[in-house]
Amino acid sequence: MSAVSVHHVVEGPALAPALVLVNSLGASLAMWEPQIDVLAEKLHVVRFDLRGHGRSPVPPGPYALADLGGDVVALLDELRLPRAHVAGLSLGGMVAMWLGIHAPERVDRLVLSSTSAALGPPEAWRERAALVRAHGTGAVADAVVSRWFTPGFAQARPRVVRRIREMVAATPAEGYASACAAVETMAIEADLPRIAAPTLVIAGADDPSTPPDHAARIAAAIPDARMAVIADAAHLANMQQPERFTRLLLDHLRVA
Repeated sequence: MSAVSVHHVVEGPALAPALVLVNSLGASLAMWEPQIDVLAEKLHVVRFDLRGHGRSPVPPGPYALADLGGDVVALLDELRLPRAHVAGLSLGGMVAMWLGIHAPERVDRLVLSSTSAALGPPEAWRERAALVRAHGTGAVADAVVSRWFTPGFAQARPRVVRRIREMVAATPAEGYASACAAVETMAIEADLPRIAAPTLVIAGADDPSTPPDHAARIAAAIPDARMAVIADAAHLANMQQPERFTRLLLDHLRVA
């Protein structure tokens, strides 16, 4: 499938090191709002909506991880960025791993958060895609978001949870379902040792979707990768523990 020109926003000093942020399944670039003010002080930050998400085009699916990764390479070309740091969460982390494997010349450092290199079973993703195509993304929004935050956070910050639920429910059904196929057909685990970029793997201690053992397997497979576990955080660790997440990211990217 040909690359898609995705909707994107660029913030921060033009001559600073570039950082591309890759969002999760069902999210838009707005998911990085807790980080953007701090990151854009010293980094040239590129946020974008994955194909089929937010304000990006929704080409017919299914999508493969190579399609989503190819869009990032095309975006770097469009922005005339030879290389960039890449940080991705969940599906975004899978895209980041694909880039580290298949486009290593474009990647400086990697941050892989709340993600997995093998997230089965495949039939679960086919079933979710079928449900969304039949009934819309709103049919899965409550179940999805219930796994993104701990119960305590959800009780204390209902407005945040409601806003994120609305973001998931607003994702085009075809885009969401087609992106489910990228997770279903993902085949990157055996190639993780090929990743040469310095890599930090972040897990939320209370993440039911991609528990810390998924991060541990990734960190063990990538040469010299480091792993950090954020306490009191579920899947959307960057939103539940923004200060800790952002500090880990900046430290790994060697930004003072």
